[in-house]
Order: sequence, then structure tokens, then C-alpha cells
Amino acid sequence: MPPLKGTPDPDILRWCEENGFILITNNRKTMPVHLADHLAAGRHVPGIFILKEDMSMGQIIDELILIAEAALEDDYQDRISFMPLL
Repeated sequence: MPPLKGTPDPDILRWCEENGFILITNNRKTMPVHLADHLAAGRHVPGIFILKEDMSMGQIIDELILIAEAALEDDYQDRISFMPLL
């Protein structure tokens, strides 16, 4: 079961690591800090994509399709990328 709304960032990162999920979020404020702590503890995440606030659902889907088609499995591991990528 995925984390529920309101789950603390550190718990979300652990869940993503344990379940092999890339995180897509609009949390620009605290997620980078929690990712740094997560990595400092020797943990990993498949990747984090932070959305630009004004992206439409269509734009998000188009970006995710592009990423899925072009990226290698570990291209985004342990890092934050901002969407749109270009």
C-alpha cells in the first residue's frame, strides 16, 4: 500500500526505496533536505521529480512518457530532477 496523504517525507523516501518507486511531487521546500538526510544515512531512492507549479496534467504525462522511453533504469537514482526537464 502506498503512503497516505500526510505521511512524513522521510517515511515516503523509505517507502520509495523499499518498493522501487520514483517519487513525483511538488514539494520543493522540504523534500531536498530530507533526501540529503536519507542519502547521508546510506540509503537510496530511484529518483525524485519535482513538478513546476503551473504544469498541466497533460504536460506531466508527456514528460513522464519521455523519461520512461529515454532513461536508463538508474539515470535518476539518488537525485532530484525538476520537471519539465527542458
